[in-house]
Amino acid sequence: MTPSIAIIGGTGLTALDTLKITYRETLSTPYGEPSSPVIRGELGGRAVAFLARHGPRHTLPPHKINYRANLWALHRIGVKQVIAVAAVGGIRGDMAPGVLAFPDQLVDYTWGRHCTFFEDNLSHVTHVDFTEPYCGELRERLIQAARALNLDARESCTYAAAQGPRLETAAEIRRMERDGCDIVGMTGMPEAALARELDLCYAACAVVANRAAGKVPGAITMAEIERNLIEGMGKVKTLLARAVPLLGEVASR
Repeated sequence: MTPSIAIIGGTGLTALDTLKITYRETLSTPYGEPSSPVIRGELGGRAVAFLARHGPRHTLPPHKINYRANLWALHRIGVKQVIAVAAVGGIRGDMAPGVLAFPDQLVDYTWGRHCTFFEDNLSHVTHVDFTEPYCGELRERLIQAARALNLDARESCTYAAAQGPRLETAAEIRRMERDGCDIVGMTGMPEAALARELDLCYAACAVVANRAAGKVPGAITMAEIERNLIEGMGKVKTLLARAVPLLGEVASR
């Protein structure tokens, strides 16, 4: 059965052990190789595809991910809806470690990444509307599932897409906060825009792994992030098990 739903796993979710795997396939695209093989399987009775954004062993830094190949591969196999899971830092006061967040807006601070499918051999210049960067219907289904499970979640926030792979300075976080950003990650763009160009219904489920730079005294450690992600990704798996079976065959963006 062709999967209409895909889950892109980020830091802390390189595999989905709740997925009943049927097979793995390595796909080629006009843009090179995707980050990982696409795993097909079943989750809650629905056909689902899973792709590890940073590679099966988490070896691809954010600025080296082949976002175009990843989205193109999912589109090629018939995916219509994409749930993007990612670890983020919390800027807003209520974005504490372990909280889930469903962004509805974003600000892009990345540079030098391949950010569009529309750049070569064009018959005309193409612009896509990106006023609302996330699929409203898919976001609402995720929010409803979080409510039903009584998960600690934030239903509206703005995602800051940072370049990485280093973490941000305290001054950069203050700038992002002035710009209206509530969480900060490194993989939200160009992934969301590329999904829109392919007319995929795309929504993000962010897991707050740490307070952003300058929000608490001292340095941010990977040990702290990994510890918080264990709890947070457990919530994500519970959320997906609840939400995926309830998704329609095709959601509007």
